[in-house]
Amino acid sequence: MALLEANGTGPSPRPSAGDRAAAAAPQKAAAGKRGAPGSGYRIAELYIERRGGRSIVGNIYKGKVDNVLPGLEAAFVDIGLEKNGFLHVDEIVLPGVEAPKRGRGSSGGRRISDLLGPGQEVVVQVVKDPLKTKGARLSMELTIAGRYMVYAPTGEGVGVSRRLEDRERERLRRQTANLKLDDGGVIVRTAAHGAMREDFERELKYLHKLHEVLIKRVAETTAPGLVFQEADLSVRVVRDIFSAHFERAIVDDEKQHHRLVSFFTRTAPELVERVELWQQDEPLFEAYGVDKALEGVLSRRVDLPSGGYLIIDYAEALTVIDVNSGSFIGRGRGAGLEETITKTNLEAAAEVVNQLRLRDIGGIIVIDFIDMARARNRDAVMKTLRETLDEDRTKTFTAEISKLGLVEMTRQNVTEGVREIMTRPCPTCDGEGVIRSEETIAIEFERRLRDIASEHSDTEAFLVQINPRVTAEFTGQGSRVLHALEEDTGKSFLFEGSEGLALDHFAVTFEGTREEVEERALPFRPGDEVLVEIVEPHMYDVDYAVAKIDGYIISIAGAAAHVGEKRMVRIEQVGRTAASGRLLDESGAELPAPDGPPARPVELAPAGGGDGRAAKRVRARSRARRAPADSEDAQARREAGLSESPTTVDSEPDQEPAVAEEEREREGESRSDGLQSKPRRRGRRGGRRRSTAKAKAAE
Repeated sequence: MALLEANGTGPSPRPSAGDRAAAAAPQKAAAGKRGAPGSGYRIAELYIERRGGRSIVGNIYKGKVDNVLPGLEAAFVDIGLEKNGFLHVDEIVLPGVEAPKRGRGSSGGRRISDLLGPGQEVVVQVVKDPLKTKGARLSMELTIAGRYMVYAPTGEGVGVSRRLEDRERERLRRQTANLKLDDGGVIVRTAAHGAMREDFERELKYLHKLHEVLIKRVAETTAPGLVFQEADLSVRVVRDIFSAHFERAIVDDEKQHHRLVSFFTRTAPELVERVELWQQDEPLFEAYGVDKALEGVLSRRVDLPSGGYLIIDYAEALTVIDVNSGSFIGRGRGAGLEETITKTNLEAAAEVVNQLRLRDIGGIIVIDFIDMARARNRDAVMKTLRETLDEDRTKTFTAEISKLGLVEMTRQNVTEGVREIMTRPCPTCDGEGVIRSEETIAIEFERRLRDIASEHSDTEAFLVQINPRVTAEFTGQGSRVLHALEEDTGKSFLFEGSEGLALDHFAVTFEGTREEVEERALPFRPGDEVLVEIVEPHMYDVDYAVAKIDGYIISIAGAAAHVGEKRMVRIEQVGRTAASGRLLDESGAELPAPDGPPARPVELAPAGGGDGRAAKRVRARSRARRAPADSEDAQARREAGLSESPTTVDSEPDQEPAVAEEEREREGESRSDGLQSKPRRRGRRGGRRRSTAKAKAAE
């Protein structure tokens, strides 16, 4: 559910009983003139309740005292939930025992050990949901909520909400005078604004019947057990806040619409016509912008109109809100630093309250405003904060702004906030917000590999399953880390794994000879058909494109025009870190290959994988072989009887073309598998110059 308020109008005035009907007509007329649904309104509050995770505030249980703690003057009561409820001595109400004034240390000398004992059965009501590691907060002072009144079987007299104006409070006292309360008392709610005596009499009969049912269920229920359940979210919200100063309630579910109409028919017939059923094709929350608001409550950053922003951080004991000026640098000739800061803080003061209501943030809240030098500016910010807080129905207490620009405040925390309901702790970081880096994990894995090598002296090679990003820490920079590890241990290590693995996942999946492990490590075999997503064009071959599966590269012939698509590919050649393949059509037949030789897979990288440079070498070879055939310059050379490729004129036909300088240097190093790399050749500049000279002579 969402509550929308008119933009810039502040709290709506509460009409008196005499002008309720007159107020409804202009409101509806204004609604008919608006354009898009929800225009002129902002999302003020959100209410979320999951199936199976309903709030238990207001539920009444027959419980059994599990433990009494004299040091805390409290008892833990088993009410049939996962965690025991917490019952303080101030919340204990027993027949014949005078109830003390509330407050710590005000129990009037009563000790909880004299009032309750383990195994004793008590009837309690939940006043605060279980939050995090804490159980539900309980009270033995039971209340049954109606629309206009709250009936307290253990209370006495009539009380009126202090949130109402003095004149309205006096009127309600006169309307409720001499009500037949029988046993108990009532509290007139804020929603009773404008209600008449017949409204109170009708509701009081309804509350008395509920109390009779409650007494009967308590007698029949075996502790621990539920004896009274509070209404669900939709009925509870409209019962508590929907009144004459609301324009309408829009419902997109027929069953819920029927329930609300039935509820108002019994309790407030004058409001039935304001409950509407949404029958448009566009979803209700989407039409009124509620979906965007739900996404926004999960963000740490909240932008302000002038360019500043808020950062909201949640801690175990409190919530911290930091105010930043952002891109706001002031406006006008007279704008100075103090005026710019004050403008930002004034906007932040109003937005902070909006976010507290929207996210339902409770507990201790610390607001870090930007420091202001002038006392009158600090007073203006505090005035804006308090005035905006007047729109909040939840109880708050605000301290003065400190010299450091900090404001400490508290807000009643009854249920879980919207953020807690919509999210869960990250399974990777367990809510810490940070995880160990790939380099840190790789260092730990290196130690484990050394231990494994020493424990398996007869094994030649190991296949290790880890995340590809951690693998890159071993195979990057010329596989220096892996080479050193294999040289020290005398073992070979090859890696497999997917991006879906946790970064700290580690498992040895196979061990044996080097040939056996290499065969096992290959992800594909020639002839395999696999569905891949083509992610980018080939770096050098214009007719080729590249697909990647968990870091493994597949060069696909004729796929340049299919980047971004998912296509079936038949694997032709397989290497350690890359393969080559051909596109398949819908019938499974290979598409015609482009002109020129096929792209070859990356050659086997030394000892367990490469770092991507091998793929670059293969692309360079493919480009060097195909470029002459595709160019007009190559055709001219053939007609002149010259070599087709100026870059290979001094080399044998099968000799590998020259590569980048750092690749030539790295290929000159000895390989850990005992294979000798090709010797470094001379640079290509001399060959190019000689070829160019011959071409000019031929012309």
